[in-house]
Amino acid sequence: MKIPMNDGWGFIEEFDRDLLKAEFDQESLQPVRIPHTVAETPFNCFDESIYQKVTGYRKVIRPEDSWRDRALNLTFEGAAHAAEVYFNGELITTHYGGYTAFTVDLAPYIRFGKENILVVKLDSRESLNIPPFGYVIDFLTYGGLYREVYLEVLPKIHLKDVFVRTEGVLKEEKIMIAEMTLTEFKDVEGNKSEGQNSVKAVFSLRHHNTLESRELGRAIIEEEKSTHRFIIKDVELWDIENPNLYSLEIRLDNREEAYDFPFGFREMKLEREGFFLNGRKIKIRGLNRHQSYPYVGYAMPKSPQVLDADILKDELGLNAVRTSHYPQSKHFIQRCDEIGLLVFTEIPGWQYIGDEKWKEIALQQVEEMVIQYRNHPGIFIWGVRINESPDQHEFYKEANKIARVLDPTRGTGGVRYIKNSELLEDVYTYNDFSHEGNNSGIEKKHKVTSRKKAPYMVTEYNGHMYPTKAFDDEPHRRAHALRHAKVLNDIYKEQDVLGGFGWSMFDYNTHKDFGSGDRICYHGVMDFYRNKKLAAEVYASQQEKEPVLALSSSMEVGEYPGSIRGDLYVFTNGDEVRLYKNDRFIKGFTQEQSPYPNLPKGPILIDDVLGDRLEEESRFSPGKREDLKKALLAVAKHGPNHLPLSVKLVALKLMLRHRMSIEEIGKYYTQYIGDWGQEATSYSLEALREGRVIARIEKKTMKSVDLSIKRDRKNLVEEETYDVATLRIQAVSESGNLLSYLAEPLIVETEGPIEVIGPKVLTLRGGMTGTYIKSLGKPGSGKVTIRLDHRVKKTLDFTVEVMKREEGMRIL
Repeated sequence: MKIPMNDGWGFIEEFDRDLLKAEFDQESLQPVRIPHTVAETPFNCFDESIYQKVTGYRKVIRPEDSWRDRALNLTFEGAAHAAEVYFNGELITTHYGGYTAFTVDLAPYIRFGKENILVVKLDSRESLNIPPFGYVIDFLTYGGLYREVYLEVLPKIHLKDVFVRTEGVLKEEKIMIAEMTLTEFKDVEGNKSEGQNSVKAVFSLRHHNTLESRELGRAIIEEEKSTHRFIIKDVELWDIENPNLYSLEIRLDNREEAYDFPFGFREMKLEREGFFLNGRKIKIRGLNRHQSYPYVGYAMPKSPQVLDADILKDELGLNAVRTSHYPQSKHFIQRCDEIGLLVFTEIPGWQYIGDEKWKEIALQQVEEMVIQYRNHPGIFIWGVRINESPDQHEFYKEANKIARVLDPTRGTGGVRYIKNSELLEDVYTYNDFSHEGNNSGIEKKHKVTSRKKAPYMVTEYNGHMYPTKAFDDEPHRRAHALRHAKVLNDIYKEQDVLGGFGWSMFDYNTHKDFGSGDRICYHGVMDFYRNKKLAAEVYASQQEKEPVLALSSSMEVGEYPGSIRGDLYVFTNGDEVRLYKNDRFIKGFTQEQSPYPNLPKGPILIDDVLGDRLEEESRFSPGKREDLKKALLAVAKHGPNHLPLSVKLVALKLMLRHRMSIEEIGKYYTQYIGDWGQEATSYSLEALREGRVIARIEKKTMKSVDLSIKRDRKNLVEEETYDVATLRIQAVSESGNLLSYLAEPLIVETEGPIEVIGPKVLTLRGGMTGTYIKSLGKPGSGKVTIRLDHRVKKTLDFTVEVMKREEGMRIL
């Protein structure tokens, strides 16, 4: 029986040993629910020391008689970063590391018929001698019991761990191997059990989609560790397009409750020639993800974690994610399994390697990571180096050994920025920040490592090389997008590069030593609330599930110096686009014309906004029209003062041969391109696939403001803990175009059993913002009203459902 332990906690900002006393007044503490952060932070411009402290959590438990003679395994999924757990005043365990779970058995310490006091002393200071601490870090580490807590009431003899792995999955008869670890045959007090020295196990296989279940076999188990091998036919493989999941169900001694271990049948190979999934070569296309959110840092429950995975797969069109720079929520990883998103996960750390004690804890974190995550089929590689750290032979030799012993089915990698680093892992993983906007997207593999036969993967690119805010001007946002396009294009070009992970999915809070001075790194292709910047469209356009059509310009001439728009780019997953001006067809452009030919769907350059419009000048000869068009388009791209020599010669030809003055050429520019002197100019684009229009956008001067609110759910369902809905908000015109420079406040009001996480006055940044709506533990209906001064009012309805908790516990 699994009992959520996320309600009924009391919190104090400075730990006090009086918390350990039974007579301590629980009501004097701040009531909190888990996940919880030790300090809510502003969106930006704050001192990160506000969460770096030693805090206390306290909970009162009265056990039921049904718990007698049972193991009582209490699990903390994430406690940042050093946790001392006390039960009835006694220290029962200490855990170092905020990114992996830990479990302690309460049975030896519990007192039946009395109140039991559970206390956690939590140290979130960055002075701790554990990873990732020791030097500067380019992300905030926050603090709190930020992932869920639960209690499992289990028989004395129960399963501690099962590792499910598969072999020969491309054959008709596939092999599934279950490596089981039982508790020792001892009683609760730790004495050798006299009554039971074996258990009967029944193994079944269940498909997650069809729920079809079949028995695989039975066994009598007499040892703590055992291995069970099954030959299985007629199962479907886990793949990024069809992520078929199965569960191995194990029932011990005919008990009613079965153990459930999700996994997938798949074959992954990391080779010099590429990454192969079930025999098919796949170019890895991913982004790096931090697990942080505005205001509450790491402390978010299941729904926002699931949403991030869905955004990566469905909105950004990716097939992979790197959990930089630490293991992340089981909810996130499980969702990646469900939707077919590959995962590169790694141990905590950032550049620094500490002393022997520090390294001992790091190696323990390797072990915890692999054991806790190895049944997830989406994970394709273990990161066993500290991100961007120097070589340390013995340390990394041991880290690789631990990972390979615990999981011989996956390769190892270690993210580095060093060329020709010692390679103890299976894959040379390298952060390539060589692209500067006008050079190759990535370096050649042979310039980075001499290990020609080793698989090679780019693990970070762009990011700090070109920070971009959602409220930067259009030329900056366009350049940001094209940098991502260039690097991704060159990754696709190189056959000996497995793929790459861009930096990063979204903007994030950082330390004073990094970012833009406001505690934010604006390195994302999305903003902190997960609203798209233009660069996100580079990735989104690589998928074909949902139509994508975005233009790099608002077409407002006043946005550009000298009214020179420069190059225009379209990001689309269509085969071609058609450009219209004032509803008149100008020209069509195809994917074959993209300057990024290696991408499945490269950005399309719109290099002709004239089309055949000069045909209206019937008195011009064809040659004169052609020369005039070249000159006008060149001025539109470069401006009159920066024309290439070849265009200057064309202009000279117009003046000498065709007898046109500079003033006359300027008149035609204004008439056909400059949009000056025209009462209303609009542009529209259509994206087509196989001759059918799949998307259409219109660019014209705005007349009114609206709010586009994208929410992931309107029904909040409390299962293990509170639920959270994410609202992503954009200010748009009547044509649906983002109003990037609208920076007014939004007022948020709630009614019913819900509340806002963070401030109730939101700031539009780059025309975008967001908020989070949290359930309060009571069922019912709620409303959220969002106002933009007197111009816009939006009301959203919500319902809250509270699921019945497991029986057997009362929380006081």
